[in-house]
Amino acid sequence: MLKRFISYYKPHKRLFFIDMFFAFLISVSDLIFPVFTRKMINEIIPNGRMDLLIRWTIIMSLLFVLRYISNYIVAYWGHLLGVRIEHDMRGDIFSHLQTLPFSYFDNNKTGHIMSRIVNDLRDITELAHHGPEDLFISLVMLLGSFIVLIRIEWRLTLVLYASIPIIIWFVISKRNKMSNSFREVRKKIANVNSQLENSISGVRVAKSFTNEDYEIEKFNRGNLEFSDARKGSYKVMAEFEAGIGIMASILNLLVISLGGYFVYRDIINFGDLFSFSLYVNFFMQPIRRLSQFAQQLQEGMTGFERFIEIMDIKSDITDKENALELNDISGKIRFKDVSFSYNNGKHTVLSNLNLDIEPGKTVALVGPSGAGKTTLCHLIPRFYETNSGEILLDDIDIKDIQIKSLRKNIGLVQQDVFLFTGTIRDNIVYGNPDASDEDIIKAAKKARIHEYIMSLPERYNTFIGEKGVKLSGGQKQRISIARLFLKNPPILILDEATSALDNETEIMIQKSLEELSQGRTTLVIAHRLSTIKNADEILVLTGEGIVEKGNHEELLEKDELYAKLYKSQFKSLLQ
Repeated sequence: MLKRFISYYKPHKRLFFIDMFFAFLISVSDLIFPVFTRKMINEIIPNGRMDLLIRWTIIMSLLFVLRYISNYIVAYWGHLLGVRIEHDMRGDIFSHLQTLPFSYFDNNKTGHIMSRIVNDLRDITELAHHGPEDLFISLVMLLGSFIVLIRIEWRLTLVLYASIPIIIWFVISKRNKMSNSFREVRKKIANVNSQLENSISGVRVAKSFTNEDYEIEKFNRGNLEFSDARKGSYKVMAEFEAGIGIMASILNLLVISLGGYFVYRDIINFGDLFSFSLYVNFFMQPIRRLSQFAQQLQEGMTGFERFIEIMDIKSDITDKENALELNDISGKIRFKDVSFSYNNGKHTVLSNLNLDIEPGKTVALVGPSGAGKTTLCHLIPRFYETNSGEILLDDIDIKDIQIKSLRKNIGLVQQDVFLFTGTIRDNIVYGNPDASDEDIIKAAKKARIHEYIMSLPERYNTFIGEKGVKLSGGQKQRISIARLFLKNPPILILDEATSALDNETEIMIQKSLEELSQGRTTLVIAHRLSTIKNADEILVLTGEGIVEKGNHEELLEKDELYAKLYKSQFKSLLQ
């Protein structure tokens, strides 16, 4: 895992070495100051050497300027290094998410995914910047201090450095507790994010049921769990900081007491003791940096572990080697003994299904909820992978076709239309990002939404709110149809595209869909059977598979399940 973390430094190694170089200059300047102080007290001031006093003062002033510049570079460019690494990681994880199948998003909450992309990576940024820097400066300071101090008084130095193993033991002993507490905090903040995203998205439902208090109570439960987890992490941090603090105090007391004894015995002089005392404070700086590094390491690596968890998830839907690219397909679709189940075989939806759809034909799927109509349609663009059997497109197994090429040739209109936050133009052009304004307008006219758009003050640049909240259901549906006209795929899948609309809007959209379907292979999932009377073939799908097939008139003549469903709907319409 550490090797994978280090790999993110490679594209920015020049910036990394600049940061380390100026961090080294900071360490050197800190090491020189006690040496200067010792020289002043022991030699320059007692001997009245004003020329040396002025010279050393100028040298130290220049050194402080250099330290200021170094601190600026480390603070700015060092953080910039962390930001760039975070940028790369966020780009990698978002790109990887695009490759994962629907099943991953079925089983993971949006808020949890967002937390990993935002909160976890922020902690990784701090580790990426401060981690190597703190570790490097600490090692330089500890080694440099040892070399200087051993030359002043080796016994006092050995006593001082003998404390390092104790401090290391203390840090290691707290490491697991810190790691576990930070991991728990991340889980809880992910739950809060998930609850928040869910509540905000469903705020209209909550208000319609007057369940605002219930939503507040749910959020407060998650918020309290997060606060408790945070308290636990701060408790561990407090133990850690307090332990480091008392160790520093003991070392200062030890140096003053033992050093005072050495002065009394004329082993060292006051200048040496004063210099030694300064070095004790400088000695504690790397110790504090190391403790800070330990904290950042736990927070950052916990976040990186969660980052790696997602990055290591491999999609079961991938391109084969030498997968084919589709060009000018006719749209013939064939299912051969196709079986599919959810939850690793626990919920079987389709079993040994066989189906042939001729190019350019419109085939409707009807039947009870849960029979697998939507699942069947989602298998064609490989949103899910079949358990067994084959799906052929123009006599080519879809597993032998490039996924991107396959999906480019399939257009999907669903009952629950998703529009992106942005303008009407943004959402229509999504069907073809390279489309011209003329193409966008032509698609909108075919979808019978152009006149409405032109009545708006901002026209095609009208902001539609989050998920198109400012539009009616029919307007959102027509925009989704417009972007499909722009995509212009040879295969269409219409998944109950008009079932949630009023009759007048349904008739208008139905005309747009009929125009869209011309010359294309079209699968229609229908709830309202009156909308599919003109389909070339109607398939009745139940838990037993396809139990009936034929056109509208043929199925009515059979007077079986389809006829019963149709008459039931027709009767309810007349009442």
